[in-house]
Amino acid sequence: MKTFYKIIASIIVFLAIASIGASFYFFHVAQVRGDKSFISHAATPKSSPVYQDEKDFLKLDKENLSLKNDGLNLKAWYVPAENKTDKTVIVVHGFNGSKEQMAAYGMLFHKLGYNVLMPDNRAHGASDGTLIGYGVTDKRDLIKWTNQLIKTNPKSEITYFGLSMGAATVMMASGQDLPKNVVNIIEDCGYSSVWDELTFQAKDMYNLPAFPLLYEVSALSKVRAGFAYGEAGASSVKALAHNKLPVLFIHGDADDFVPTTMVDQNYAATKGPREKFIVKGAKHAKALETDKAGYYAKVAAFLAKY
Repeated sequence: MKTFYKIIASIIVFLAIASIGASFYFFHVAQVRGDKSFISHAATPKSSPVYQDEKDFLKLDKENLSLKNDGLNLKAWYVPAENKTDKTVIVVHGFNGSKEQMAAYGMLFHKLGYNVLMPDNRAHGASDGTLIGYGVTDKRDLIKWTNQLIKTNPKSEITYFGLSMGAATVMMASGQDLPKNVVNIIEDCGYSSVWDELTFQAKDMYNLPAFPLLYEVSALSKVRAGFAYGEAGASSVKALAHNKLPVLFIHGDADDFVPTTMVDQNYAATKGPREKFIVKGAKHAKALETDKAGYYAKVAAFLAKY
């Protein structure tokens, strides 16, 4: 009998050690800065509808801006509009991305007559940091950039635009006490919460349930990054419940990275004016490329209205 209990105890210890080891591994995959095998950074092909927009935007004169937040040096590009204006958009990139990869979106707003501010999120691009914030810590940086714009021009009328994790960032920021200079928000393929998105990815990529691994990785995040995946501050839905600003929600109906059902949750949660644009056949973060004309028209109409 004693031998039996020793075997059971050994198995429990082994499983506990294996589980803890796996949690550290998946935390590194999910949150530590570095290349991610599941994220493609392939160059945009010449056949793409946004290829020339990217090239044209990257040729524009840019001012390199910086600020410090939470002890991190953060970097951004600022591209002034061709004609002087108080309207500025802050364009926020996605997970494992950079400002350079948002060139097509920068060109969209440049064509619409906006000044364009394009930051590198913490732990991305030219900015400092080792831990990816999933929008939770990034929203603090977004608000800091906002305040810097207002300090430079108190008459600024600011639009938030975000893609994927950047979309979650602008939605999470919507629940904060934002300056009155922020007038509207556009989100493209953002998730409903960090917990929901990582639960989906654990199942989709590794065929793993949330328990126990995601609970352990979330606890590591709380210790190392200052937030747990399931807390209110990590939820777009809970933030939008406090939002009164107009929001345009964009998503592709073929998105298999951030499920299209999440846009319905986000749309239902907001308390301000809202519009939804679902692009047929668009995969994750491909709505602009899939229907460029429709995307431009919807964004332009929304900005003209709000």
